[in-house]
Amino acid sequence: MIVTFAFTRLSVDVRRWFEIGPDATMERGARVELRLLEPQPHRGTESASQRSVADNTFWRADLFDRLDQPGRWAAAHYHPSFDGVEPSDRVWSPELTADPWGWLSDQLLHVEDRFRAAGLDPALARYDLDDLRAVAPRIVACAREFGPEQTMTRDDDFRLTRDAAERVRRMIDLVPPGVPVDREYLRPWIEQPG
Repeated sequence: MIVTFAFTRLSVDVRRWFEIGPDATMERGARVELRLLEPQPHRGTESASQRSVADNTFWRADLFDRLDQPGRWAAAHYHPSFDGVEPSDRVWSPELTADPWGWLSDQLLHVEDRFRAAGLDPALARYDLDDLRAVAPRIVACAREFGPEQTMTRDDDFRLTRDAAERVRRMIDLVPPGVPVDREYLRPWIEQPG
């Protein structure tokens, strides 16, 4: 499930995320992405439905915990920029792990800084900046619903992240031979049809 807050040129995607690292550690929690909405030509009549294309992610926060270290925010990090579709390296922040939801709120309230860190001009979304700040508390509340402190079973996690099953399978393939993988826990993502 992805919840999108769409403005004129800016959108914010919020979702539950699950992944497995190369060392077979499992991470889960809320993922928040800032994206640019691509202008689309008008189609049809004045009443026709129009396309919305939210592409060009330029910032991501992964408010994650590790399954083997619950409550420590041991996997919480962010990506301050993207190279095309690929995120920059993970950035670890003591402020993020100390107060994840306050940190996220601050990131959204100062969204111009997110643009600049990604090498973009905030003027691209100048009409959206105040609107984003106005709904930042709702975005943070939505992210909290997907956060790692929410008690979810494996099946709950799978229900909210089944669209990422192919990515989870790719991550499993990156685990080196000899590193034990909890295939029973991962079974729903492994067995999800492609």
